[in-house]
Amino acid sequence: MHPVSFDDAETYEPDEGWQRVSMAGSDAFSFEWFEKPPGHSSPMHDHENEQVCLVLQGEMTVYTEDDEVTLGQWDSVHLESWEAHRVENTGDETAVGLDVFSPGRSFDFWTDRE
Repeated sequence: MHPVSFDDAETYEPDEGWQRVSMAGSDAFSFEWFEKPPGHSSPMHDHENEQVCLVLQGEMTVYTEDDEVTLGQWDSVHLESWEAHRVENTGDETAVGLDVFSPGRSFDFWTDRE
């Protein structure tokens, strides 16, 4: 067993107000808790990892090259490996979510970008 305390977990803030927290995981999968301020969008990007994004609070819209879906609390979306996407907080309040990645990944995905 490998517990991870939220207060002691590795954190990363790619942009002001966009916080990510690395929760328990492995090379096979990883969990990242995150929050986004209203109006914030990640850049369009893709990665080798399959991803499930679950909205815990607020509203987020997920855009791909061909589609978009607005998710409310407890809604989720699955993104295939290499599927280009971005996630935007389209609500009026801070949005909170949980991303699950398979295979697992570290924050190097964001810190090593050009």
